[in-house]
Amino acid sequence: METAVTIPVHAANVHFDADRRIARWRPLVQWLLAVPHLAVANALRTLRELLTLISLVTVLFTERIPRPLFDAIAMTYRYEWRAFSYALALHDDYPPFEFMPSADDDGHEAHTTLTITYPEHLNRWKPLYKWFLAIPQYFVAIALALASVATLLYGAVATIITGQYPERARTFLVATYRYCLRVEAYVGLLTDEYPPFELVA
Repeated sequence: METAVTIPVHAANVHFDADRRIARWRPLVQWLLAVPHLAVANALRTLRELLTLISLVTVLFTERIPRPLFDAIAMTYRYEWRAFSYALALHDDYPPFEFMPSADDDGHEAHTTLTITYPEHLNRWKPLYKWFLAIPQYFVAIALALASVATLLYGAVATIITGQYPERARTFLVATYRYCLRVEAYVGLLTDEYPPFELVA
């Protein structure tokens, strides 16, 4: 008798499935081509911080985030992920300058999607102490970020030599961003789901 396997479903997720073949020259210059997108992503991060403050007030008083406000915040994460994944040469599709308010599963870059599930209800008081509960997550995220630097260097060198991005290196970089996204989504009031201490999809 077969036992059903339960696949974990998380509020915030990143899916990545792209061709490993990358032109050898791309790791050398693709980060430079991504500068305009990185600048926009940085501006959107500032906007996200402002919108999160507004979210704090709405959660405290109504126990929810208005859907348009939530979609705007989620959009900033999707744009950031497109910019970062291109700058890191994880794929060679130049991202569009688009600000889509909903999930882009069937959009321009179907191989790289970021989704955050809208919460119908949030705990009124959690915003006051989530940042404290997330302290252990910060240490893990920092360690993963440091490991990602070495992984990124390895991936770039391997791509220059072989013309293919190492699968394990790319998987680790995507998983690291996914982990950090879940921590940010939790602290940023987008979900009450405590992030798992796992690099899971």
